[in-house]
Amino acid sequence: MVKTRGLEDQFYIDSCATSTEEIGNPPHRGTVKKLREVKIPLVPHRARQITWGDYEKFDYIIGMDTWNIRNLHRMLKGDPDGKVCKLLSFAGVERDIADPWYTGNFDVTYEDIVEGCEAFLGYLKKKGEIRD
Repeated sequence: MVKTRGLEDQFYIDSCATSTEEIGNPPHRGTVKKLREVKIPLVPHRARQITWGDYEKFDYIIGMDTWNIRNLHRMLKGDPDGKVCKLLSFAGVERDIADPWYTGNFDVTYEDIVEGCEAFLGYLKKKGEIRD
């Protein structure tokens, strides 16, 4: 979304885990299949756990579900700067994004993530944090 809108120079985006189970692994095959289906290019990525250095570097730390948010608060000293948010909260929704690792439904997860990302970009635009 950022790239197609010509906003990539305004963002640094990364993905981190709150657990250790998948550290070092590439994206799940279901994720890879869904990204190819919707023509989103894959970038080389291996799972890594979030660190305090990430907290200091990023303006927003976004979790997908209540469990992620709980872990992020625990791992990031209680979120002293208020950077931790649940993705769908930007869309005015408090439900969790279902983890396709458990549900097997990558389509629903993708749709929820699109909804959350669109709302997040709208939020940033409204706050004047991104320019068109």
